[in-house]
Amino acid sequence: MKYEEMLSYERLAWEQGFRVIASIDEAGRGPLAGPVVAAACILNPDKRILGLNDSKKMTPSSRKRIYQLIVEDAVDWQVGQIDHETIDEINILQATCEAMRMAVNKLRVEPQLLLIDVVKLEGVNQPIWPIVRGDALLVSIAAASILAKVTRDQIMEEYDLIYPEYGFAQHKGYGTARHCEALKKYGPCPIHRKTFIRSILGTD
Repeated sequence: MKYEEMLSYERLAWEQGFRVIASIDEAGRGPLAGPVVAAACILNPDKRILGLNDSKKMTPSSRKRIYQLIVEDAVDWQVGQIDHETIDEINILQATCEAMRMAVNKLRVEPQLLLIDVVKLEGVNQPIWPIVRGDALLVSIAAASILAKVTRDQIMEEYDLIYPEYGFAQHKGYGTARHCEALKKYGPCPIHRKTFIRSILGTD
């Protein structure tokens, strides 16, 4: 989609009087290891960041390049992360929502409206517009998805230095064939989500 087309919801919000709009997205709901990370981002409407797209559709190098532009040009942005132990304790959906609330609450600029990719988020003060496939349709949610994805990828690359036998730098904790084979060979490491790997290890 063209940049102008991806501003449709933001324009509608501006027309309704919302001037400070924060977008929210997450990365890491599905992996077998590591945290879930959410990002909240308030873009500057006067600065276009060309190349914004759903982070899952971008190459790692493109994500990093756009990430740097977002960091430099955004009015404000923050991330929240919930670790693997908490995910096991409260489940991934609740952990995702907590990471999102954390990111919103860390913003230094108070948003008037939150745009989110269809997650029922409670416990925030702002009105919420949930948008199906928001990370592919809105520049602001696309920006949040990139912030969350790049942040989480960096975390998993750091874990790869500690636990190199699992290949976290390559698959970022997702259940690839290599990852599952390593799990069966070496057993879980401290950052694995115990509730996610039971079927792989036959401990259901």
